[in-house]
Amino acid sequence: MNPYSYIAIEGNIGAGKTSLATKLAHDLEAKLVLEEFADNTFLPKFYEQPERYAFPVELSFLSERFSQLKRELNTTDLFAPNIVSDYFISKCQIFAKNNLHRDEYELFLKMFEIVQGACPVPDLLVYLYLNVDDLQSNIRKRGREYERQITDEYLTNIQNQYLEFIRQHEELRILIIDTTNVDFVQNTMDYETMKRIILADYPRGIHRITA
Repeated sequence: MNPYSYIAIEGNIGAGKTSLATKLAHDLEAKLVLEEFADNTFLPKFYEQPERYAFPVELSFLSERFSQLKRELNTTDLFAPNIVSDYFISKCQIFAKNNLHRDEYELFLKMFEIVQGACPVPDLLVYLYLNVDDLQSNIRKRGREYERQITDEYLTNIQNQYLEFIRQHEELRILIIDTTNVDFVQNTMDYETMKRIILADYPRGIHRITA
């Protein structure tokens, strides 16, 4: 039984957000909302020249994510009333805070605050915690050319930004799952354990669990 109408799966680059969201939505017969980033022309440029392309890539992601969430989450589907997404709109703020200079971030934040209020808040935000070595291993496995330049330092910084965001939002219902030594993509038992953990009925606040 699913106690949540809207579940957002979050995590660092390579944490397995899309894989888990896809499997979970299928089992729950929920509407699946996946981030659309393949056509973002700024992303490969950002990894090559982050100083030059950080602001346009963050601004384009904000626009794309907001448009998609507004479209998908405000459309009622009688056959799939629940929603599972592989991202949350606050991801924009988390990455922008890490990637932008202070003056750029302050400008970005003004725009983010305008759109944030128009996006529904998930009933449950799941954060997949994975160490940097395993993140890099997953990144190599999926073989996206532009991701080869992602450094350990960058992944560590993003992880820290996520955890800082979580610490500041105890009013939400947030579940941090340590997925070290867990293969919920290939191992059915691991996935069933993850699903059982996620679908437990949690009060608001931050909950930390090792899968």
